[in-house]
Amino acid sequence: MSKHLEGKVALVTGGAGGMGSQICKVFAEQGAQVVVCDIERDVEGRADGEVSQVEAVVADIRAAGGEAVGLAGDIADMDTAERAVQTALDTYGDLDILVCAHGILRERMIFNMSEENWDDLVRIHLKGCFAPTKFAAIHWRTNRDKGGRRIIYFTSSAGVTGIAGQPNYSAAHAGKIGLMLSNAEALERYGATSNCISPEASTRMTDRGTGLSMAGSDAALGTSSDPKNVTPIIVLLASDEGEAISGRVLGASGNKITIWDNPEWESTIFSTEPYWNIDELFEVMPATLVAQGVGPPPRVHP
Repeated sequence: MSKHLEGKVALVTGGAGGMGSQICKVFAEQGAQVVVCDIERDVEGRADGEVSQVEAVVADIRAAGGEAVGLAGDIADMDTAERAVQTALDTYGDLDILVCAHGILRERMIFNMSEENWDDLVRIHLKGCFAPTKFAAIHWRTNRDKGGRRIIYFTSSAGVTGIAGQPNYSAAHAGKIGLMLSNAEALERYGATSNCISPEASTRMTDRGTGLSMAGSDAALGTSSDPKNVTPIIVLLASDEGEAISGRVLGASGNKITIWDNPEWESTIFSTEPYWNIDELFEVMPATLVAQGVGPPPRVHP
């Protein structure tokens, strides 16, 4: 089997989770040296949850002949994020790949959403991507001649279509897409690509409330819901061959990989005057939408 990540150094946040652990293990199988980063929290981000399996993931990788080191900590904390990047540099001499696969859930309707639930989730998801990216980018800017740098964030369709009971989650994932697009423009000159993965698989987050194992459904192993199915496209994006793909959102679900269209203008209407006449806009806009098959027909004023 080819090793597409031979000689690469990767930092994976959420590396002890259902998808994160699979990414770490497959990266190591593909020849990468891996920093496994996670924290001892449950699916809601509470400190009294299940113990992180960071060292277990590291042990599995080493037992299989791979190279890995573990780091426990809150990746949304700037000191921890800097320490995570520095761990890669101190242990393996470089950092080529950053995968942010961490996350929590705090489902509430908008009218029941507390400030704490909003702040905690947005912080962990969005700042947890910003923080390690900042320190990785500092290193890449200083060592710009090497190239082959990769950023991969985990996002969700919730960031594009929204989910009623997850306003914080939806907002955070929309923010990840915006951050990814900014990175793709800003860091291209330093040899870095930036992309988002929108995955579907059976993990303790997706199985929450279904009565399945908190480690993900054992029944999913070897099926289209197996978290390992998400890893092949991530390996490609992380590899040298992934250089041509940047600034994109890709879906990974079972045996299906999709590439999303970025939001773009569908149509444009113009006013002949510098300032739109409000009454004219009320007449023109509904008719424009109807021509596109959107919305009710324009009202007829008496």
